[in-house]
Amino acid sequence: MSIHNLPKSTVAQSGSVQPSSIQPTTTQPISADVHELDRTDIESYYIPGGKVYERFFDCPLDHQQPADTRQVRVFARHIVPVGKEDQMHSLPFIVYLQGGPGFECSLPSSVKGGWYATAISEGFQLLLVDQRGTGLSAPISAHTLAQHGSTAAQAEYVQHFRADSIVRDCELIRKALCRGRTSAASQKVALLGQSFGGFCITTYLSLFPNSISRALITGGVPPLLDSPDAVYHATYPRMITRNQQYYAKFPRDIARVRTIIEHLNAADVVLPDGGCLTARRFQQLGISFGRTGGFDSVHRLVLRAASDLETAGSLSVSALTEIAAAQSFDTNPLYCIMHESIYCQNGNASRWAAHRVREASFASAFEHQWDRILQRSDPAAPVYFTGESVYPWMLDDYAELRRLKDVALSLAEYTGWGRLYDTGVLAANTVPVAAVSYYNDMFVDVGLSERTAQTIAGCHQWITNEFHHNGLGVSSHVPEYLFRLLKGDITDL
Repeated sequence: MSIHNLPKSTVAQSGSVQPSSIQPTTTQPISADVHELDRTDIESYYIPGGKVYERFFDCPLDHQQPADTRQVRVFARHIVPVGKEDQMHSLPFIVYLQGGPGFECSLPSSVKGGWYATAISEGFQLLLVDQRGTGLSAPISAHTLAQHGSTAAQAEYVQHFRADSIVRDCELIRKALCRGRTSAASQKVALLGQSFGGFCITTYLSLFPNSISRALITGGVPPLLDSPDAVYHATYPRMITRNQQYYAKFPRDIARVRTIIEHLNAADVVLPDGGCLTARRFQQLGISFGRTGGFDSVHRLVLRAASDLETAGSLSVSALTEIAAAQSFDTNPLYCIMHESIYCQNGNASRWAAHRVREASFASAFEHQWDRILQRSDPAAPVYFTGESVYPWMLDDYAELRRLKDVALSLAEYTGWGRLYDTGVLAANTVPVAAVSYYNDMFVDVGLSERTAQTIAGCHQWITNEFHHNGLGVSSHVPEYLFRLLKGDITDL
């Protein structure tokens, strides 16, 4: 949503937040003196295990510039356990920060299972925040950015959508929801962060440690780097290993993938949304290798595409639609245009780090051009898929990203990124922190995460090979174990 189309609201000064002024036509405007939790105009409904309140908050676009009056509207789903609706003012909050960057929180069908149930059993009410730029929180798209004018203006706007701004949004929301609580302890919130959400938590620990009661990080202890290059030097080898494991499970896919890659090099294949299915884009299906069940989902697509080519000589609309649906860069464009910036600090530009590292050190392993594949030392070797990495050519192959090409290119060269983490504050941390890092994680390298965990004072890190990157969504054992770590119930790590 363009900031120019946001409803008007009163922001007294930078650092203060007022409830959104959106009102149903059947109610009167709510006074600013009414506590956010006491508002009667908030839409609410029940799901199994909880009552959902859908809340909007108007936050400054630039929290550090009081003179900048631009705002973004941030959405959060507030879920109160059934039977405790009258305890909203006293129950502690746990704030969930989703992975990404660029992904919103989904509405759970129930809070009777998974991490939701674990958090509720620990006495919390839940707050699921759509980080700015995602979901219902000033979502970024080619259409919404176009309303900001020139490429330079659009790029400047997006520069305010990193972890530091997300954290400051959460801090303002915390103040609004915890206003009136009598003790400093009761005004604190717990944090749960998945993947990029853990990056945000580490920024939160750097900026506002006194606002946090405890923090749980799943697959998202960030590398404390100034640029992304080291990330890809670590994760490309992990991706090679995952490819080897995939082809060991599905050896017949070696020939199938080679057939598909040869076809995509020879034909111009247009997806139903207008994007191009090139060989290099097809290789990006390998991002699923980092998740439980990912091998099977890619194999299903490979089998379908190879069958189409065998029987019809071309890819069916059904196969093309399924392949496009497995790739979220068009629907969540921040995931591409801001991905590498999450690693940038202290004036360093990303400059398409994954592409540079691939070309310099891993070009042959991830080759996509058929003539070069045939020239490799073993021309019959498997064609490898790529993982969680973004490339400048995506701005041509993906329909929505084409419209953001100039902005993305500008952001990749931007050298004004500030500091995301304060190592001095982290070294003096007193907030209880428990983190799980996955030994085979191809998204967030365990070695880099281990160094950071050792930097955060009091961080209890659990390293396991039992789960992949999406362990939080796969097993309730993950959050349960982390809460036990925080309680001191597990001491042998």
